[in-house]
Amino acid sequence: MNPNAMTAAHKTLPLGSVVRVVNQRTGKSIQVTINDRGPYIKGRIIDLSKAAGRQLGIIPAGTGKVCITKA
Repeated sequence: MNPNAMTAAHKTLPLGSVVRVVNQRTGKSIQVTINDRGPYIKGRIIDLSKAAGRQLGIIPAGTGKVCITKA
């Protein structure tokens, strides 16, 4: 996964899918392309690239509550 691209990892969504990710705390949303598999940590539904996390406002915390919908 390219840390500078608007990409993400998801366990089951088809690679190449474009999804909207919404930060539940702030309401801010972004679009990312699924290009990897994961996350493999219990309770996590998506891994965002560093660029996507920055735009969504979850850096430096590293994690946050999000909703995912088809873009």
